[in-house]
Amino acid sequence: MTHSPSANYHPRWLERLVALLALANFILVIFDSSYVRLRGFYWRTIPSLTRLYDPVKGIQPHPETQNYLKQLDRLSQNLAQTDIKSTEAQKLLAELRQSSQQLIQDNPFEDGNQSHLLAKINQELRTRTRQLNARDGFATFWSSPYLAQAGWQSELEFFNTRLRPLIASNYYREIDSYGQMVNYFWMIDLPFVLVFAIDFLVRTYRLSHRRPDLNWLEAILRRWFDLFLLLPFWRWLRVIPVTIRLYQAELLNLEPIRAQLNHDFAISFAQELTEMIGVQVIDQLQETIQRGDFTRWLLHPEGRRPYVQLNNRNEALAIAQRLIHISVHDVMPQVQPDVNDLIHHTITKTLNRLPLYQQIQSLPGFDGLPSQVIENLANTLSQTLYSNLTGTIDDPKGAEISARLTKNFRDALERELQKSHNLQEIESLLVDMLEEFKINYVERIAEGGLEKAVEETEKLSRQYTRSV
Repeated sequence: MTHSPSANYHPRWLERLVALLALANFILVIFDSSYVRLRGFYWRTIPSLTRLYDPVKGIQPHPETQNYLKQLDRLSQNLAQTDIKSTEAQKLLAELRQSSQQLIQDNPFEDGNQSHLLAKINQELRTRTRQLNARDGFATFWSSPYLAQAGWQSELEFFNTRLRPLIASNYYREIDSYGQMVNYFWMIDLPFVLVFAIDFLVRTYRLSHRRPDLNWLEAILRRWFDLFLLLPFWRWLRVIPVTIRLYQAELLNLEPIRAQLNHDFAISFAQELTEMIGVQVIDQLQETIQRGDFTRWLLHPEGRRPYVQLNNRNEALAIAQRLIHISVHDVMPQVQPDVNDLIHHTITKTLNRLPLYQQIQSLPGFDGLPSQVIENLANTLSQTLYSNLTGTIDDPKGAEISARLTKNFRDALERELQKSHNLQEIESLLVDMLEEFKINYVERIAEGGLEKAVEETEKLSRQYTRSV
């Protein structure tokens, strides 16, 4: 792994201890921030946890719903000893009916943002009693005729099993003197923050002393991410220093992620840069052609700006001469049989049009002679042409004539190009060709043309790393 320089200023065991402490603190932060939303789940599955942590969030059982459950307990105790039609049972049922109407009206579940629990209770009661609204459902359920007919034991078991947990989970949160919800998590968080603050000061102090070019403030800025561990708000941002510390302590391997981010960034940046440069160059070429600068540059080299030559050699001229030399000395001998066949075909086609040649072919003993003559003539012309080209290239006089021919050809071409219709047509074709090239060039890049180049670069980097 690759670490920052300051990662080595602490002993490895201390580095890992503080990193694990930061991880534990961050887990507590996540638990605290999600506790209120998940309290219902904790209350049903780990009730001991809610009893332990409710005071930290200032959570108290709601008195109205708790009083409702107490009335239910008194009814259950009374029915276990007396009959459903007893005076005491009738009194308790009346109290429950009244409390139920008050429960619907006051909606004490709203204090803890749990109105969905009351909606669930109302739905269950309407379904159980076959009533259209919750008020009638509660009034019917807590009536002696209904309980006597349906069986008060089964109905109370239904209520205690399905509805009592929903009512019992209701709560309210205390409000402090500033009008905010009470939250004592800072008391749990404070010891961690003190440890992180001491560690931060020691780290930055050592860093500033080991690096004479850094003062303490600059060393603090080098460890900017650790400041999130000290903030009493936005605690979720501690994920940044926790991740970095685990990485520096070699407890978390982020190399694959870092390599992929570098890979994606390199491709994206290179693609954008290559597109901009390529398109800009092509646009400038198009503008140069449209202004006529390209034609003047091509046909009037004497008007060009001074050009720096390396090794005192004109590379363009040297390349042209080399290509001519290869064509004459190396290519021509390989294609000479084809040249002979072409010359033979041309001479034969020309002679067949002459009446005298046809008469000679009809004479006895001369039927094969013209063909032999033509073949010899074609070979002679081919050899002469090749010898003349070779001699022209190697002969200084021939070179001078070739140069004069090139100049005259250029002058004649310039005169013809200066005619408006020729110049406009050629410039238009060149501009269109560059436009097509630009479109296809950008399209190839957009389709991932740089992916291969980046992969090759990464491959070479890995090979170099393994060899070092």
